[in-house]
Amino acid sequence: MKKIYHLSTCDTCKRIIKELNPSSDYILQDIKSEAITEDQLVEMKLLSGSYESLFSKRARLYKERDLKNQVLSEDDYKNLILEHYTFLKRPVIIVENTIFVGNSKKTVEAAKEIV
Repeated sequence: MKKIYHLSTCDTCKRIIKELNPSSDYILQDIKSEAITEDQLVEMKLLSGSYESLFSKRARLYKERDLKNQVLSEDDYKNLILEHYTFLKRPVIIVENTIFVGNSKKTVEAAKEIV
């Protein structure tokens, strides 16, 4: 499977997708208009190792809910991501059994080599 989970309104996601220039066999899923399913999130977790690695601590809601001062479990991370799309670190790029999470330069460069 070749898939990119992104947010169409996010300039960073747009820039990264443009840089990657994925072929037509990639599925692009805008997580705002097409919510992530629990099965999709479980698949991402299996590839990444944890729900925490998929969780964005930069999300506005993370600060608003004062989550940094709480001890969150893997189930908490999972439920928060399923509850609101902004909690997913973006973009998430899956190429077969390899996953790239987030927009760090290192992650994007590694994804470029495979995409």
